[in-house]
Amino acid sequence: MAPMGSTMTSLAERRGAAPSPRALIIGTGLIGSSFGLALRGAGWHVTGSDRDPAAAVAARELGAIDDIGDDPKAELALIAVPAPQVDEVARQLLARQPDADMVVTDVAGIKGSICAAIDDPRFIGGHPMAGSEQSGVTGARSDLFLGASWVLTPGPATPPELYGRLLGAVRAVGAQAVSLAPEDHDRLVALVSHLPHLVAASLMNEASEASQSDASLLQLAAGGFRDMTRVAAGQPGIWPDVVVENRQAIIEGLDDLQQRLASVREALLSSDRPSIRDMLTQASVARRALPGQVVDPATLAQVRVPVPDRAGVLAEITAMASELSVSVVDVEIAHSVEGGRGVLIVVVDDDVAEHYAEVLRSRGFPCTVQEL
Repeated sequence: MAPMGSTMTSLAERRGAAPSPRALIIGTGLIGSSFGLALRGAGWHVTGSDRDPAAAVAARELGAIDDIGDDPKAELALIAVPAPQVDEVARQLLARQPDADMVVTDVAGIKGSICAAIDDPRFIGGHPMAGSEQSGVTGARSDLFLGASWVLTPGPATPPELYGRLLGAVRAVGAQAVSLAPEDHDRLVALVSHLPHLVAASLMNEASEASQSDASLLQLAAGGFRDMTRVAAGQPGIWPDVVVENRQAIIEGLDDLQQRLASVREALLSSDRPSIRDMLTQASVARRALPGQVVDPATLAQVRVPVPDRAGVLAEITAMASELSVSVVDVEIAHSVEGGRGVLIVVVDDDVAEHYAEVLRSRGFPCTVQEL
C-alpha cells in the first residue's frame, strides 16, 4: 500500500495540479517536528527520519511528517540534530545526492565551525531563534517560529536560487530571515542567547543553594525572578556542546558583564544613587526599544540589482541588508538571456527600500526600486 503522502501527490498530479514542494527533515525532535508541522500547514510534503525510530513514528502520528525515511525528490533538507553531528550528517546527505537540486540547512546554535566544515554551495547554515522549555516531538508546535528571527549564513558560492528557496521556506513557517556571516552569528548569539542562558542558570543555582538554609526564599520568587530565570528550565542536553564550541565569544561577553557588574557594585558601595538611576533608566529605555515580533509587511518593494554572475555577490548584498537591519522577505535572480549578467531581485519592506538601494549604489551596485 502506498504511503498516504505519495497517494495524495499522485492524485494531485493526475488532476493537473502543481505538485507540492517537498522537504526532508533529519531529526524529528522539537525543532524538526515544529518545522514539519508548519511546512505541512503551508502545503509542503514532508518526509522525516530520526536516529530514534520511535521519534519518527511519533512525528508522523502528530502530523509533523507525511512519510518516514529519505526523499530523493526533496527540494529542501533541514538537519535538526545536535551541533557536533551536523557536519557529518550534512556531508553524508550531500554526497548521497551529489547532483540533486536541493538546499540543505541546519538549526544548530553555532555556525562558524559547521559552515567551515561543509564545502558544498548547497549548504546554507541556519539558526532559528526560537525554542521552548519543552523538548522532543511532544513539545512541537506549528507556530513555534511565528514572528521569530531565523539566521541564515549564505557563503560566497551560494546559488541565489537555493537561497531564495530557503528564504521562501523560512517565510512559510512565519519567521523572518536575517543574513549574517557565520562568525558574526556566533559573536552576536553569544551575547543574546548563550550568555543569558548561562547567567540565568547561575542565578537559579545561587537561589536554589541559598534556599537550603532559608526554605522561604523560593516561595518569594516573584515575576521578575521567574522571567529572568525562565530559560534555565530548558533541557540542558544541547547546551554543553554549543557553549563550549562558542566559548571564546561567550568568555568575552562574561568579561564585559563582570566589568558592568563591578560598576554596579562600586555604585552600591558609595551609595551613588544617580549612577544607579542612570543605569536602570538606560536599561529601561533599551528594553522598551527591543523589536517586537516580526510581521509580514503590508506593502513590499523590489530592489533590482544588476549583478555579474560571480561568486560572493549574493552574500555581499544580503549582508548589507543585515547591516542596515533591513528584513529580506524574498530573493530571486533573473538571468539574462545573453548570459554573464543577471538581475538580483531583493524584496523588502517598501519604507526601507530606497535607503537600502542608496547604500547599494554607494558600494558599486547600481539598482532600481519598484513597488509591488
